[in-house]
Amino acid sequence: MHGHISSPATFIKTFIILLILMAVTVLVATKDLGWLNTPIAMAIAICKTAFVVLFFMGLKYSSRLSQVWAGVGLLFFIILIGLTIPDYLTRHDLPGWSE
Repeated sequence: MHGHISSPATFIKTFIILLILMAVTVLVATKDLGWLNTPIAMAIAICKTAFVVLFFMGLKYSSRLSQVWAGVGLLFFIILIGLTIPDYLTRHDLPGWSE
């Protein structure tokens, strides 16, 4: 079985990018951007996830079949979230209920 061996420079660059994205996450979390806080945090988290999956987990250099199955998993995750969000958004507080 053959596999791609990434250079240490690739891992170091990825690590530095992840550190920068972590700093951006902390910076965004400390600012009050109103309704933009969540979308910006999610976009940063998606970028960090992509770097981890592509480089640290080696999906970028894996077989086409592995990439397809990772895409299928992502598709089902998007479907799951897409079916959950409308349910969450249409819920209303019950009268007399307090936390």
